[in-house]
Amino acid sequence: MSVTIYHNPACGTSRNTLALIRNTGTEPRIIEYLKTPPTKPELVVLLRLMGMRPREWLREKGTPYHELGLDDAKWSDDEILDAMVAHPILINRPIVVTPLGVKLCRPSEVVLDILIERQRGAFTKEDGEKVVDEFGNRIAGEKNGGKDAGHTTTPGG
Repeated sequence: MSVTIYHNPACGTSRNTLALIRNTGTEPRIIEYLKTPPTKPELVVLLRLMGMRPREWLREKGTPYHELGLDDAKWSDDEILDAMVAHPILINRPIVVTPLGVKLCRPSEVVLDILIERQRGAFTKEDGEKVVDEFGNRIAGEKNGGKDAGHTTTPGG
């Protein structure tokens, strides 16, 4: 299975998402997007595949979002994309691409919706939240919206 993650190793959500991908036995293609930023045409394709507008994809925390005045509605989609290309830290992450789709994986367990391979065992996020049980099933809980994404709760099911 081909999986690509646009990754920031300094981001806990990104690290958890990468670990969830690896918990399937898959080694993804890792693009550290701050070192190798996507081009504007690549951003356009990713946005289209995610069904998002550039403004929805902007990251505020730890970025020049406010200094650039990006909270002003005057900015066009094209101008926001230009800002993302100039300042890749504005791109919210992690973005994962699989044969089942492309998602901004916030929270990290969103990646489970687009992975073909099952989880191979239990998974606990860095903050201690358990998201996958010992049988490889998503754990429904308040933090992850109470959704089980169609996974059963029986061993191997």
